[in-house]
Amino acid sequence: MGVDPGLVDTGFGVLEAGPGRLVVVDAGVVSSAAGHPLEARLNAIHDAVRRLIQACEPGLLVVEDLYTEYRFPRTAILMGHARGVIYLAARQCGVSVLALTASEVKRAVTGNGAAGKSQMQRGVQTLLGLAELPRPSHVADALGLALTGMSRVTGRLPGPRGASAAVAWRAAAEGEASGYMGSRAERGRS
Repeated sequence: MGVDPGLVDTGFGVLEAGPGRLVVVDAGVVSSAAGHPLEARLNAIHDAVRRLIQACEPGLLVVEDLYTEYRFPRTAILMGHARGVIYLAARQCGVSVLALTASEVKRAVTGNGAAGKSQMQRGVQTLLGLAELPRPSHVADALGLALTGMSRVTGRLPGPRGASAAVAWRAAAEGEASGYMGSRAERGRS
């Protein structure tokens, strides 16, 4: 299960190994109201992530590691709060956590550690064989985290019907496509 932590929107993506490929079991966004006090927002994130972990029973939770620019230290502190309650939920459910940097995930999915959001969406779409782009970008990032975490565990980056990472990288580099994730029935679990 990949989790892209955010104080407003936390993306999640659950992958499951199927015959010869990965299937998206569930994906979406956990949102917290910007006007609510910080403790209420953190509680909402914790509760939602804990329910997801209990429902999906992932073997590993992959979370984006903390990143900050010196110009925006407050953003890093707030992100740290969100990551903290996600780690707590995982611990309470007995699930191990792996933190990966955004650049490592981007490099694994697109071949470019500085890839943009549209490149990540296209790379995830290609690697998972999705009919449409995963939207919003938080979902694509979470699925990318799950893909990269699974790659760390298995030693290889999966692709649709035997496609190589190079195919996904080329597709990601070719540009943007439009669309959305689709319903839960149209999607496939990590």
